[in-house]
Amino acid sequence: MRVETILSGLSVEEIASQAIKAETLGYDGAITTETGHDPFLPLLIAAEHTKRISLATGIAIAFPRSPFVVAQMAWDLQRFSGGRFLLGLGTQVKGHNERRYATLWTAPPVPRLREYILCLRSIFQTFQSGDRPTYKGQYYQFTLIPPVFNPGPIRHPRIPIFISAVNKFMARLAGELCEGVRLHPMNTAKYSKEVLLPNIEAGATKAGRSLSQIDIAGAPFIITGKNDEEIEKTKGPIRQQIAFYASTRSYLPVLAAHGWEETGRQLYRLSLEGKWVEMAGLISDEMLEEFATIGTYKEIVPKLKERWGDFITSVILYSPPDSSDRDERLKAMIQELHEL
Repeated sequence: MRVETILSGLSVEEIASQAIKAETLGYDGAITTETGHDPFLPLLIAAEHTKRISLATGIAIAFPRSPFVVAQMAWDLQRFSGGRFLLGLGTQVKGHNERRYATLWTAPPVPRLREYILCLRSIFQTFQSGDRPTYKGQYYQFTLIPPVFNPGPIRHPRIPIFISAVNKFMARLAGELCEGVRLHPMNTAKYSKEVLLPNIEAGATKAGRSLSQIDIAGAPFIITGKNDEEIEKTKGPIRQQIAFYASTRSYLPVLAAHGWEETGRQLYRLSLEGKWVEMAGLISDEMLEEFATIGTYKEIVPKLKERWGDFITSVILYSPPDSSDRDERLKAMIQELHEL
């Protein structure tokens, strides 16, 4: 199993030191998220200070950025990193696109993202070969690029594309067109096995591929510590985060797989009232156990293996709480996960 970490620094120094440390600890990859800051720029710094680990956007919101804009950034990062870049894309929901990103929601997300990916591939092909662009879709077209705007070929032109998938339609698209899929933390093993995996496989079959050719990257909530007391302290923030995600109606199918639809509706109503703190109280211990993998340092990797090991091929391992031996614990956990 590949093991990734999240780069969360804001300054050049923080990003550089985190990337160096990730490589030193044995991580296979580092990802950046789009939560308050651009996900592409930090990877340029990380690429400069590392030699081995993969570098991924996990994920970048697609629709506010045109395919050509994303293609340029991806091409430059792939060139600069020596072929270590993974392009992770997601759609977000209509409200965030329109009201936060101030961009138009012009079509249903799955068919639009499908064309987006095909258009990206066409742009990459033209960058590498110099061929005349001819892509014409319903939502995107790429038919013009004077030579001065073509960045030219690179050594590693095949840029892996991952997309985030919460529903079965996006999972099917990932299986058909992408090298990988990023599972949302607001997910359970039951929902993955019953809904997402069959649809990823259906998409792969449509494209003449097998499920084993697709990197299934998980980001499960992890609650760990050296003892029960530390674990209990960590539960509160995770419970709050689950409540935040569960209040979004897009995640209702995940809740429905466990019979928790009414809880999702209650959380949605509380979110409209701005009662964010009160929402955590609706996340029962049973729900917390399903959404989070919980255990001490010694228990956590075997529990991750038991729950996720038979289908996840990459996992984001969050750092345990600060302690004098945290780095040693992380190294040991990473090594254990590599052996899965």
